[in-house]
Amino acid sequence: MNIREVNLDDTEQFVQLIKEVENQSEFMLYGAGERNITIEGQRKQLAIIEKSPHSTVLVAEESSGKLVGYLFVIGNHAIRKKHCAYLVIGILKEYTGKGIGTKLFHSLEDWVAIHKIQRLELTVVTENKAGIALYTKMGFEIEGSKRNSIIINGTSFDEYNMAKLFIGEKNKDVDF
Repeated sequence: MNIREVNLDDTEQFVQLIKEVENQSEFMLYGAGERNITIEGQRKQLAIIEKSPHSTVLVAEESSGKLVGYLFVIGNHAIRKKHCAYLVIGILKEYTGKGIGTKLFHSLEDWVAIHKIQRLELTVVTENKAGIALYTKMGFEIEGSKRNSIIINGTSFDEYNMAKLFIGEKNKDVDF
């Protein structure tokens, strides 16, 4: 499994991957068919992310070239928040439980060190036990919860706010 940054040549396959993940997932923000994501719109978004020093998208790619997972890293433009980034991860259901999430997060740590990010943040539905287990394994801690934060198929769910801090010799001096 190859983990790399997405590029504009991936756009069509990447759009299909996002749609498939949203169709399969119980706990993503967007449900099946809820978003009208287009190839051109996604290409524009990827071009913006590509130019940002604090954002990226990592993808998991099979040896055949098929994209099977992604990890969005959305940085901040405000000077006071440039040390933080928000994460969204998605993996095709048939590839879950095979270490792909772990590989995406390990690659993310290399990217974080280079880009001097000190804080990664994410939210996760409290019933998403597999997601919580992955995030905890990767060093994320629950910082709080948001009650009645998301309604899925008419049922209200809480979410955890989770974060991982990278404060050490590699990125303690941040020049923004």
